[in-house]
Amino acid sequence: MSTTNGVQHATNTVGRHLGLALVVISAAQLMIVLDATIVNVALPTIHTDLHFSVSNLEWLITAYALTFGGLLLFGGRTGDLYGKRRMFMVGIGVFALSSLLGGLAQSDVWLIITRGLQGIGGAIASPTALSLIATNFPEGTPRNRAMGVYAAMSGAGSAIGLLLGGVLTDLVSWRWIFFVNVPIAALVLFLAPRALNESATTSGKLDVPGALTATAGMISVVYGLSHASSHSWGNPGTVIPLVLGAVLLLAFGIIETKAEEPLMPLHIFADRNRSGAYAMMLCIATGMFAMFYFLTQFLQNILGWSPLRTGVGFLPMTVGIVIAAGLASRIVGKVGVRLPLIIGPAGTVVGLMWLSRLGVSSSYWDVFGPLLLIAVGMGLSFVPLTLTAVAGVPHHETGLASALLNTGQQVGGALGLAVLATVAIDVTKNHLSNAAAVAHGHISAAAQAVAVTHGYTTAFEVGAIVAFLGLLITIFVIKSPKQNLVKDAFETESAPATGL
Repeated sequence: MSTTNGVQHATNTVGRHLGLALVVISAAQLMIVLDATIVNVALPTIHTDLHFSVSNLEWLITAYALTFGGLLLFGGRTGDLYGKRRMFMVGIGVFALSSLLGGLAQSDVWLIITRGLQGIGGAIASPTALSLIATNFPEGTPRNRAMGVYAAMSGAGSAIGLLLGGVLTDLVSWRWIFFVNVPIAALVLFLAPRALNESATTSGKLDVPGALTATAGMISVVYGLSHASSHSWGNPGTVIPLVLGAVLLLAFGIIETKAEEPLMPLHIFADRNRSGAYAMMLCIATGMFAMFYFLTQFLQNILGWSPLRTGVGFLPMTVGIVIAAGLASRIVGKVGVRLPLIIGPAGTVVGLMWLSRLGVSSSYWDVFGPLLLIAVGMGLSFVPLTLTAVAGVPHHETGLASALLNTGQQVGGALGLAVLATVAIDVTKNHLSNAAAVAHGHISAAAQAVAVTHGYTTAFEVGAIVAFLGLLITIFVIKSPKQNLVKDAFETESAPATGL
């Protein structure tokens, strides 16, 4: 312990149980990342069981993404001020309790609220888990290996989430996609004080106004977009949240310029390449979230697949992302970031446009090709985006730079999904209205399937347009950084992008 002004602080010391510490940190990260995708496969079942409206269903994804992404920087800051192990355990505790409540949910609102609470727990636990690697593992091989395992858990979580979501929903109940977190979290909480050393703490202030205005502003905007799909753009329930959200986000920007210790120092965006990387992640995340959300429902609602079969059907995509990301990490040091950041988004654009050609008579092989193309595109994009975001950043801000990329992924995906879901619902409604007029009010099940599919494919088209904007950012905004900057980024101890 050290003492400053009469206040004792824990000091960073190498952990004595490194193997157990790695198990605890990895299990926690796997659980948090897993929950970003595990719900997707269960969406149709939850929709029926809890009588979700079509417009409310997207909140099962966006509620988690908005609170997780919106509070990620805030969560990491709490670890700096109050101790990383302590806040890690607080985050895991919140995550476990909200998971238990989610499994017990009896209404759509109940479940949506618990998903938001899960995101809050994850936003506290995830950045502190990464920081605990630095405070418990000595520099060199032990720490590098631990970082590698952590990154692997981040990548594997998406695949395991899709597969486990299908298994639990199909063979037990969708409620177990939430209940499964409780014993894992309980074990993590039991082992954490035994396996992890507490970190040193720093003095400072939490930017609570910044965290609240940013998160509330994004939630308000998404609510307004969602409300528009079930009412109209001129409805007060649509206009007021959109205006309120804009005001809150403007207030956030003002707060960050005035705060003594801002949550998101605006100078981090001064670099052209870095700002371009963040904008690209917003665009790519929109396509990624749309693909998972709409394709899952297409496979089950239109093709009649079971949740288990759907989860297995997504596995080639995860394998493709892992392989492409590994390839990108090997070639980016030689060719720079621009080439993979052109090929990657281009592949995603083509893949999404390919998915927009799906129809009610399509088979899995009509899905398999675009799925692999999107996987390769995203895999090639994640590594160079991370390197571009952290290249040239002072050492003390590398965590902030990489965390902002993760925030952009979650928030961009949530906002993009809100827009695309609104588009899909509007297109479906218009298609059904035209079909009803032709059939004199009678709409067959086949006609309904065609209308819903048309909504999905239109969402893929719009997602492709957004991904194309990401490609334009590479071409016109991101310039090839000097080779030494790429090298420096590789050597930086920064948070690896989760990718999914």
